[in-house]
Amino acid sequence: MKLVKSSFSTDINTKKLNCMKYVTVDCTVTSRFAHTVMTSKALNKANISQEIFFEVELPKTAYITNFSMEIENQVYVGEVKEKEKAKKQYDAAVSRGQTAGLVKASGRKMEKFSVSVNIAAQSNVTFTLTYEELLQRKLGHYEIQTRVKPKQLVEEFKIVTNIYEPQGISYVDAHATFLSNELLPLVEKTVTEKKARIYFSPTLEQQRSCAGCEGTLIDGDFIIKYDVNRAKTLGDIQIVNGYFVHFFAPPDLPRVPKNVVFVIDRSGSMSGTKIYQTKEAMLAILKDLHEEDYFGIILFDSSIDPWKDSLIKANKENVDEAMAFIKRLHDRGATNINDAVLRAVDLLRQGRSDHIVPEISIDMIILLTDGMPNVGESNLPRIQENVHAAIGGNMSLFCLGFGNDVDYRFLDVMGKQNKGLARRIFEASDATLQLQGFYEEVSSPLLSEVDLRYPDNAVDFITTNHFDQLFNGSEIVVAGRLTDNDLDNFLVEVFAQGVRKGDSRNVDIDEEEYIFGDFTERLWAYLTIQQLLEKRSVNATGSEDEKGNATAKALDMSLLYNFVTPLTSMVVTKPETENGTDSPLVADKLTEVDGDPHFLIELPDRDDALCFNINDKPGTIFNLVKDSTPGILVNGQIIGDKKIPPDGKINTYFWRFGIIHRTLGVRLEVTTRDISIFQDGHRVNTIALQSRCCTHNGLAVTAGQMQYNMHEYITFLILLHKVWEKHPYHRDYLGFYTLDSHLMTPNVHGLLGQFYHGIEYEVTDLRPGEVPEKPDATMYVKGQELNVTRGWQRDFRRDEKNGENIPCWFIHTNGTGLIDGDATDYIVSGLFKTV
Repeated sequence: MKLVKSSFSTDINTKKLNCMKYVTVDCTVTSRFAHTVMTSKALNKANISQEIFFEVELPKTAYITNFSMEIENQVYVGEVKEKEKAKKQYDAAVSRGQTAGLVKASGRKMEKFSVSVNIAAQSNVTFTLTYEELLQRKLGHYEIQTRVKPKQLVEEFKIVTNIYEPQGISYVDAHATFLSNELLPLVEKTVTEKKARIYFSPTLEQQRSCAGCEGTLIDGDFIIKYDVNRAKTLGDIQIVNGYFVHFFAPPDLPRVPKNVVFVIDRSGSMSGTKIYQTKEAMLAILKDLHEEDYFGIILFDSSIDPWKDSLIKANKENVDEAMAFIKRLHDRGATNINDAVLRAVDLLRQGRSDHIVPEISIDMIILLTDGMPNVGESNLPRIQENVHAAIGGNMSLFCLGFGNDVDYRFLDVMGKQNKGLARRIFEASDATLQLQGFYEEVSSPLLSEVDLRYPDNAVDFITTNHFDQLFNGSEIVVAGRLTDNDLDNFLVEVFAQGVRKGDSRNVDIDEEEYIFGDFTERLWAYLTIQQLLEKRSVNATGSEDEKGNATAKALDMSLLYNFVTPLTSMVVTKPETENGTDSPLVADKLTEVDGDPHFLIELPDRDDALCFNINDKPGTIFNLVKDSTPGILVNGQIIGDKKIPPDGKINTYFWRFGIIHRTLGVRLEVTTRDISIFQDGHRVNTIALQSRCCTHNGLAVTAGQMQYNMHEYITFLILLHKVWEKHPYHRDYLGFYTLDSHLMTPNVHGLLGQFYHGIEYEVTDLRPGEVPEKPDATMYVKGQELNVTRGWQRDFRRDEKNGENIPCWFIHTNGTGLIDGDATDYIVSGLFKTV
């Protein structure tokens, strides 16, 4: 089984035996390019060596460029390597039972970098992580988000941000989710014409959550927003060390009218909160339409139902009628994405051919769906081909994927192939605001078909210089290398719908001490790598050679500029361990880890895992999860081999699960064959577990996988493991995973549920075990001292045939000492029983 505990933490080990000496976040922004250095120093105050953890959350758009550890005046520096080469070192470490550093997804905008190292008694360790990103302008401002959760008082805590913008700074705002009335005055902000400095450094006493408390107020996001002055020209060009960057976002441009078709999924899986939030968002969006806009609405499930047969002007009378139509929206049926989008294309084409819409206007489709296509055309690549051919480059497609059941990759590629993009809408109380926020970003087009041109004899290796549109509040960025230093002849031409060509001369940057002078070159490299990676994944018509060349170039540049990208990993060799071997840490770009052995408890806060087996006779039913407040129950029944194998050991597996959500009146029975769905005691549906594609009220089934989102409380995944039907002993079995559980109440329990909110433990005295590559250690947990073994369990999510090894501490004897009580305490009398 697998438990993933949701975590949004940035912490240097929270154990009381460790003392946090300092935590500093130093961010330097030069012309939107942010260079952030996070440094932490911790002291092991214990009289024994112990593991100290370093965890930092960074924006998903950032690239790690350096990581180092300083221990006893010895510095261990990371090296960026090709991912495959780094993986060999990683696998070697795992085979010795050692841990590795990873970057994992964490929330909507962040990902977590996590490493640990064993530190001697009374010794210090200093961690330093550096990352870089190009700040993107959205809704009229740039945003710098720093997540800080030290989880304990810090002797010296400091956030310092220096911003330098040659165009001039129009405003700066700084706030934090944790700022109390007492902490607010500590945010120091100094702003001059071109520079801003934000400084926040509460004393140890000011950090306390209350007088005499050990808890800290520092827990959340520190956010800086700012914008720059904009001259009424063709943008701003800055040149440093032979590279240029061009920022283009001219002010005071009139918005271009838009023709928009909203394509809204109303299939059965949209029932309840999702359909309500969609209606609320659509009512607000319709109110925001401009009168010169034209719009249409298409509702779809297994059938396609346009509101009107043609586009209609967004005057008050028509908007009111559309709002009344949306209020009647309700869920039903299956999901036919292909025909719905093609019908939207036809509406926009008809608007053009019948001269209904203004000649100078922009056509766009906004698709909202929460599931997989399962009616009509359901082959995802074929849907992408159909849509791409129908649109023909004449309109933009924006795809909104609502919740976890949707294939976001499918939507992302389809959007980018058609002058648009995709955005995931998270199932949460603010989903309405997420929908409205996305619409606000794309609702006011200013220019279309934007071309920025530079003298051929003066520049080369420029990044993308053609853009489908420029939206109000956003910005276009182009960078390149100069081949001609005669800047008097550096003429820029901009061509766009409704705009004549013009020229803009460069603005030189004055060198400042805190400005890293090679920022234009690194910004150029950052943009180039991003665009190459996008080209290799999105270009539907490109040849394999073109995609291969894009990959090779992106890899070369990632290595040259020391960026951790999807093609590279950062390797840090840890200090020698007690057995005299080096243990490499490997940091990847956004890697998520899962597992499917008997029981695997992943603990992201510790970057570690615990595992144990529960052995009992076939037919036994165990309670896995029980939370009486939302009325959630999960039980699992084990099955044995067909007959006793020659070694006399009968293997047992889970083959059947019972899942209850009493509040909703829903009950599921999942077996290796099918899923039976009961509503208020009545069977309403039966779905074969190996169905190609089905969705139903938060339940998604795809070829042996079942994922169930229980209305934000918890998300389960069940995998079918097929065994050769003529195998003399083994049977098909099921793997159970918890993908998200952070909203479960503190009362949640069960063999898995008791770990949903984490567990405190210490591991010391690493020593040789019975098997050389599986050392033993002593674990202190729940007031007990246990002998544990460093081993691994297999993860079958990515490789259902062979699995992949996940290192963990194995607790012997049915998890005794780790689980509450005895394993027999969790036996229940029926699949849907609590006792």
